[in-house]
Amino acid sequence: NSFAIRTNTCGELRSAHVGQKVTLYGWIQYQRQGLFLVLRDFQGLTQIIIPQDEEHSHVKKLLSNAPVESVVRVTGTVSPRPPGQENPKMPTGDIEVKAETAEILNSCKKLPFEIKDFIKKSEALRMQYRYLDLRSFQLQHNLRLRSWVVMRMREYLCNLHGFVDVETPTLFKRTPGGAKEFLVPSREAGKFYSLPQSPQQFKQLLMVGGLDRYFQVARCYRDEGSRPDRQPEFTQIDIEMSFVDQAGIQRLIEGLLQYSWPEERGSITTPFPSMTYEEALAEYGTDKPDTRFGMKIVDVSDALRRSDIQFVQNALSYPRGTIRAICIPQGLRYLKNKDLESLKESAKSQFNQEIMEIICKPDGSVKSLLTKFLGKKQQSELIQALNMQVDDVVLLAAGEHKQVCSALGSLRLLSASLLEAAGLALRDPAAFHFLWVVDFPLFLPKAENPTELESAHHPFTAPHPSDASLLYSDPTKVRSQHYDLVLNGNEVGGGSIRIHSAEQQRFVLEKVLKEDSEVLSHLLEALEFGAPPHGGIALGLDRLISLIVDAPSIRDVIAFPKSFRGRDLMANAPDYVTPEELEPYHVQVSWPLEEKEAKKN
Repeated sequence: NSFAIRTNTCGELRSAHVGQKVTLYGWIQYQRQGLFLVLRDFQGLTQIIIPQDEEHSHVKKLLSNAPVESVVRVTGTVSPRPPGQENPKMPTGDIEVKAETAEILNSCKKLPFEIKDFIKKSEALRMQYRYLDLRSFQLQHNLRLRSWVVMRMREYLCNLHGFVDVETPTLFKRTPGGAKEFLVPSREAGKFYSLPQSPQQFKQLLMVGGLDRYFQVARCYRDEGSRPDRQPEFTQIDIEMSFVDQAGIQRLIEGLLQYSWPEERGSITTPFPSMTYEEALAEYGTDKPDTRFGMKIVDVSDALRRSDIQFVQNALSYPRGTIRAICIPQGLRYLKNKDLESLKESAKSQFNQEIMEIICKPDGSVKSLLTKFLGKKQQSELIQALNMQVDDVVLLAAGEHKQVCSALGSLRLLSASLLEAAGLALRDPAAFHFLWVVDFPLFLPKAENPTELESAHHPFTAPHPSDASLLYSDPTKVRSQHYDLVLNGNEVGGGSIRIHSAEQQRFVLEKVLKEDSEVLSHLLEALEFGAPPHGGIALGLDRLISLIVDAPSIRDVIAFPKSFRGRDLMANAPDYVTPEELEPYHVQVSWPLEEKEAKKN
């Protein structure tokens, strides 16, 4: 209550305060028949007894007629609740305040929705009236916990490990590769700033500048259009260190998370397990595996290699051909036919991958289109390879390794959701499974032109020391010194050891990626002035906090988020500006024909 005009908050009064005169300020959460009301502030709730005697009739009239969510001041005396009327669910449930004077500081007009967590509200309405939505207990809790976590992170980095908190510019220039950037016009004709998608270049330049250890709670921007659970502006805990290797960064982050982890979410064990990219793809079909449950992808190529099934032999004839499967435990009991059909349809539409099912019937026999082509021994080998039990359902795919694994990885997650919807507990929401994924490829073929390469992450990532020579002979085979941090199947961080040689950085940009290195001339020049070996990482703060509080969307841990389409529904941004306002920036709007007509009308 320091600096405030109240004596107490609405969440702190207890039996020890009985007899004290207090002044409370807050919002009317609930009022019942002119007898009592519940006053709410950021810390909790207090029951206020409305006086019924003639002497305080003006107080009764004031509080009885005040609309819900009006802001009031109440002064009164703390009293114990009558025996049997205590409320053990309320921290202040043993007391009440008998009002003596009151003042309506601001009356509330009719609300667009009730300020209660259990009332269903459309997300669009919540975002239009975000300042009302912020009054809910859940959003208050999320934002306060986020603040606490960030404070602990600052303590760990600055006070315990000598990191320097540096703010980097928001107006920068376009970076080759990576996500699309927002452009900001300047007063120089034809010249634009870019909003950085991360402070990547600045943090490397700070290492060249000898700062040794940098961190920042950084605002980042990506123009990714309509993507679910992504925001055009987001926050990351950005970190860079000199004279460090991959293991050093990993230990730092494990210590940071352990130090800043909220007590009420249990403890986390370090060191986190690690897995290579190839292992993650082969066993989970993704580079961000959810390791809270099994159902791993199994290679059954050997069990079927000697069969004369045409599609099996066709698949195995590919250079990276494989037959793989996942086993859905109790699938026959929990999944309906339409569920299995939707899983197969999903693999076909998303990955162009055919799926065959194998069912282990209650009598232990196997039902599948495959069985008529397989002898008893081959069937037995297949059951053994998949560790099939009664009522299990197996989904099998044949084809090129990455496509097969990706399809089965997707089906693994969809199956888990279907099993959970049917009542089988698989993924414990209270469990936190961290995992490092390492040894990513340094380059990937471009989707639109597979003969050209692009950076798997960004062009500043250093090659794996064992693969450095391959960079000049066969760049497609080079592994990177990139590492991702995964939590419960979500990527919550990513970083790498950087290239600190100007010559190697120029080769990657010009020869491998075929990019114009002139755009990065400032960085290339800096690397020629004694750049130290360095590396770093960025943790996605929004995603991390949303997982800690088990929020359905990252929008629930951001005070003023954008909508699915990247709009601010409260202030209606982005908005039009006049031609006169655009003139100094040498920008003219080219209107689509239908919008021209609409503006005329």
